[in-house]
Amino acid sequence: MFRRKVQTLTDVLGKALRDGGLESPLLQKRIVDAWDVVVGPTVSRYTQQKYIRNQTLCVKIINPALRQDLSMMRTQLVKRLNEHVGSFVIAEVRIY
Repeated sequence: MFRRKVQTLTDVLGKALRDGGLESPLLQKRIVDAWDVVVGPTVSRYTQQKYIRNQTLCVKIINPALRQDLSMMRTQLVKRLNEHVGSFVIAEVRIY
């Protein structure tokens, strides 16, 4: 008799995503979607644009006072967003 190498579905899908080059775009999409969950509905209401460029999440906030508060919390936001996704995806958050 022979032994079979049994793998979990999570491992198989993860390997398929990595081999296909789709893991990074998927994690970036999860970070952008996680913004509303991490900052809450109040901040989310003042958010207009969100995108990632060169490991930097760029977010447009239309309220100047809120923009200043979030700018001071950038390191905490990076940590919370990466923890929410479960992987290191972004290194910086740029609020404009």
